[in-house]
Amino acid sequence: MSDSKLIRNFSIIAHIDHGKSTFADRILETTDTVSPRDMLEQFLDDMDLERERGITIKSHAVRVIYNSRVDGKRYIFNLIDTPGHVDFSYEVSRSLAACEGAILLVDATQGIQAQTLANIYLAMDNELEIIPVINKIDLKSARTSEVIAELSQILGVEEADIYKVSAKTGEGLDNVLERVVRDIPPPRALADHPLQALIFDSQYNIYRGVVALVRVVSGNISKGMKVRFMGEKVSSEVEEAGILTPKMIPKKSLGAGEGGYIITGIKEVEHITVGDTITSQDNPAQNSLPGYKKPKPMVYCGLFPLEGGDYEDLREALHKLALNDSSLDFMPESSQALGFGFRCGFLGLLHMEIIKERLEREYGLKLITTAPNVAYKVKLTDGTEKEVTRPSDFPSPDKIENIWEPFADATIITPKDYIGEVMKLCNSRRGEFVDMQYMSMERVDLKYRLPLSEIIVDFFNLLKSATSGFASLDYEVLEYRESDLVKLDMLVAGNKVDELSTIIHKDKAYYLGRELAVKLRKIIPRQNFEVAIQAAIGKRIIAKERIAPYRKDVTSGLYGGDITRKRKVLEKQKEGKKKMKKIGRVEIPDDAFMTFYKIDTGS
Repeated sequence: MSDSKLIRNFSIIAHIDHGKSTFADRILETTDTVSPRDMLEQFLDDMDLERERGITIKSHAVRVIYNSRVDGKRYIFNLIDTPGHVDFSYEVSRSLAACEGAILLVDATQGIQAQTLANIYLAMDNELEIIPVINKIDLKSARTSEVIAELSQILGVEEADIYKVSAKTGEGLDNVLERVVRDIPPPRALADHPLQALIFDSQYNIYRGVVALVRVVSGNISKGMKVRFMGEKVSSEVEEAGILTPKMIPKKSLGAGEGGYIITGIKEVEHITVGDTITSQDNPAQNSLPGYKKPKPMVYCGLFPLEGGDYEDLREALHKLALNDSSLDFMPESSQALGFGFRCGFLGLLHMEIIKERLEREYGLKLITTAPNVAYKVKLTDGTEKEVTRPSDFPSPDKIENIWEPFADATIITPKDYIGEVMKLCNSRRGEFVDMQYMSMERVDLKYRLPLSEIIVDFFNLLKSATSGFASLDYEVLEYRESDLVKLDMLVAGNKVDELSTIIHKDKAYYLGRELAVKLRKIIPRQNFEVAIQAAIGKRIIAKERIAPYRKDVTSGLYGGDITRKRKVLEKQKEGKKKMKKIGRVEIPDDAFMTFYKIDTGS
């Protein structure tokens, strides 16, 4: 068991693409944790998807040994590399709950971004020691002194206390590691207390069941020990306990302050949840550990397998993904057009895309997703309230008394030259101006209050477009507000298609209905009968498009004779088309269900 005074638990936090994973690579190399032969770029990002996109999706824990140059002692660093995208801030929050300090990394070329501020506040809320570091100082476009001045002002620290490094070359890394030893406090020594261990992550092993990644806060956990999961009230025996280096290395026990993993042989994924507290069965702790809150999904969409026989495989795959992604929420649903599937809740659009791609890659599934929407609160005329997460559950207008939708506080950091464009975009999305502050002579921090439904689909892409890629966005959902919302239905050949329905503000309903009808006219193939595409609010049609039928020239074989011969054949064809229109079915292509993504609703 290790001396807790020589342990340092810390996370690396930053905005997306500021060099967290590369910085972690240099730490692994400097401390000889990974041999040069085994070293890969973004070593801790073990998913192909993470390497391809160049982003961290999951937090990754690793234990390294650092020999201090100052006092010559061997320190144990339990390091967690965290994601940087706003959709994965829940990963950051649970990682910080397992740490005493954080290295805040800021790109010298991009400067402070919106998510950087969010991460600073998260670390402060957890009362962590923050070590500010400026990365990428070796690049020609680096604005090192300017970024240091900005960071100094925000954190209220001396500029001399902000470290300058290059994660690519390793320059300045040793100074940061010595600062970790000096300033990040060791974990409190609570070895004589009952066992309390926080599950900050978990993964599924097909042979051994659930592997729980834990931070031991008090007591110790050892092989053969009977433990209890306090939240789920499940008991089991520890089959193996060990550390991640990043390979799994078994140990006899894990002591107070240490991080590692345990395997209990539990195969039912729902019995082990992230944020739960593990205690001893024989000498249990009185209370669970604080500091972790289950994140609430904000974006919902339907996930349906292309092949009906894949439904059970999809259910099993979702259960396994939910094991190490506690924000993923799902429940079964059925659709006339798409069959059986699941209604899934996500933290944002990127989170949704990542989950879909992981399901397709890791579990070999082919999936269709319906248009995303947020959760609304509706008060009915009979006084009851309900939460609506899909348009098909939206009550009819005569039964609704009030509707509330989620609003988010958005922080946008942009160069001053683009203030006008950003404000124009926010105003077009029903934004409410809150505040504007100059962070420096060139950069501005804009705060707006925006409906979440206006942010989730394409707001970020339009923001990047309007600012030539320089702006950054972070948002936090704070409240529900009353809004004038309606359900927009799409009818194809007279049949309502629930998967194409959406809930939208009344002022934008006509524009969106017209755009959707035009898009669907181009996507849905022609039939042998006329197909009408209509957008409707309740019983009122607000837009209509027509797909012309194929027309066979039935008179081509007639020569000579009276005109009535041709008329008789054409009438017969007309009657046939009428009959076909009544009984004919229109197959809607998969592309149609993603049409909503490709429409700019901010007219």
